[in-house]
Amino acid sequence: VNSYIVILTTRQSLNDVIDYAGVDRTYSEVKGMLQAEAVNETEIFRVTVTSPDPAEAEKIADAISYILPKRISSIIEGTSAKIVDTAVLPSAPSSPSYSKNTILGFLVGFLLSAMIIVLREIFDISIRTEDDIARGTSYPVLATVPNMNSQSKGGYYYGAYGKRKRSTAQDGSQKEATLVGGNVSFAASEAYKLLRTKLQFSFADEKSCRVIGVSSALAGEGKSLTSINLAYSLSELGKRVILIDCDMRRPSLCKKLSIEKMPGLSNYLAGQSGLEGLLQNCNIVGEEESFRVISSGREPPNPIELLSSDRMARLLEKLKPSFDYIILDLPPVAEVSDAMAAARNTDGILLVVRQDHGNHVDLSAAVREFEFVDAKLLGVVFNCANEHGGSYGKYHGRYYGRYYGRYYHRYYSHAYGDAAGEQKSGRSRRSNFSKVMRKLKGKK
Repeated sequence: VNSYIVILTTRQSLNDVIDYAGVDRTYSEVKGMLQAEAVNETEIFRVTVTSPDPAEAEKIADAISYILPKRISSIIEGTSAKIVDTAVLPSAPSSPSYSKNTILGFLVGFLLSAMIIVLREIFDISIRTEDDIARGTSYPVLATVPNMNSQSKGGYYYGAYGKRKRSTAQDGSQKEATLVGGNVSFAASEAYKLLRTKLQFSFADEKSCRVIGVSSALAGEGKSLTSINLAYSLSELGKRVILIDCDMRRPSLCKKLSIEKMPGLSNYLAGQSGLEGLLQNCNIVGEEESFRVISSGREPPNPIELLSSDRMARLLEKLKPSFDYIILDLPPVAEVSDAMAAARNTDGILLVVRQDHGNHVDLSAAVREFEFVDAKLLGVVFNCANEHGGSYGKYHGRYYGRYYGRYYHRYYSHAYGDAAGEQKSGRSRRSNFSKVMRKLKGKK
């Protein structure tokens, strides 16, 4: 049988097949269309012709059945070959098999997807949960602040965390308010209160004034917003608090609190201004005097020299008798070294980590930088966390906030006003009351 197959694939045999079939094919093309094999180790062999045109495949198969027996008899003496079964025109394509390819495609797609997911999990160093924070540092997570921009009905802008949200005035115009103070959501307010409580238990010895620095590994993690709301939360206990913007390269407190940028800290440290004109009110609607603020001042060419100067240390000593807490809004430690210079004058450092923004490699580097200057790290604030980011946000957002959030919106929001500090009109309240009554009647 092997001899017969060799005779079939010779150039002379296939050229005769091409001439008899009358097809426009070359020897190499026809040879590639053939497949010959023995049937179950017998002296019978099968020849299969595959072509995109079924009529062409039938012509070539018929030509082989006519040419091959004669070629075999003329080459091998005393041998005869006969046709056992003739070729027929196929009614359906032999390939491709759509069902087979569909199943194979699903399997390959599943394996590739699983491989991509596994590789992403292995090489992903971003911080998504509190467990990821533990990979970068051994310091505890003091509070998990929920993402205030993720509310579907809160009217928040989608963008940089903690910047703006919409508030509608009585005339229908849109205004912007920073998510600070009484404007934060109930879950966020409780998170900052939890942070405030844990900070009060973080210091063993008794001092009249504590200096707390707030920093982060990278820019955009919400350290300034955390500093403001921490100062506000401490002031709610009747504590005397002052917030100092030490980020002279990219200050943000003046924008978030709508305070004057100058004169500020850099002006005082450079000897251009006295202490009397530095202190400003926080400018939070309804709580303008809850805590005091010192802005960053004019941008200096040498902020690290100013923050590490003796004049900075003397400024803090002058402020301590008048305040219970001094909050320092420090620059990101992984980008500039200004925070390390100011950290030596603090009693503790808070590191702010934003979910899906930082990674545990940068967090570890930030921790090492502060430990190098012997700064006391108090813990980590997990910022802008969704429900899957931390147990606190998941539990309070689903259960605690569902029941106690009503109390918050009913009493707390009326006490401190809305984002723009404006009360709703009486007609608007009557309209809302009527809607509620109609709903109650419908349910009844």
